[in-house]
Amino acid sequence: MRRNMIETVMGGVVLLVAVAFVVFAFRSASLSNAGRDGYQVVVQFSDASGLSAGTDVRVAGVKIGTVIEQRLNPDTYFAEVTLGISESVRLPTDSSARIIPDGLLGGNYVALEPGGEENYIADGGKILYSQGSVNVVDLLGRFIFSAADEAGEAKQEPQLDIPQ
Repeated sequence: MRRNMIETVMGGVVLLVAVAFVVFAFRSASLSNAGRDGYQVVVQFSDASGLSAGTDVRVAGVKIGTVIEQRLNPDTYFAEVTLGISESVRLPTDSSARIIPDGLLGGNYVALEPGGEENYIADGGKILYSQGSVNVVDLLGRFIFSAADEAGEAKQEPQLDIPQ
């Protein structure tokens, strides 16, 4: 009987630790407040690779929000990404968005570049200017193959056209 009581208490302690960990992780990820403490903006990207809910949104390297949701627009086949922006940051209507890699091996984030307009994007508004993510591996492959092609052309001896 005593052994069952010890096992029950230990099981309860393990469950309490697990619940505390989940609560801590949920608060640390700021997913509970995503989009509630600010306003939402929608932007369309031709390629939204590397983005997911919770991805940082930054201006000048400073986090000002997170990605809330992404979905495919069935008419344009662009990715529509909903961003939750802090209420303290007002974005001009001519602002632009880019998906940028966070280092060579890191994930991506959304970089916003404020424009110069005097009017601001309202809650639920859209960012009209965007650039999707760039596939670094694809760019590197293209560079290597183009360099190899140029090296192959340089080895060939030039042919002279002599009229007969």
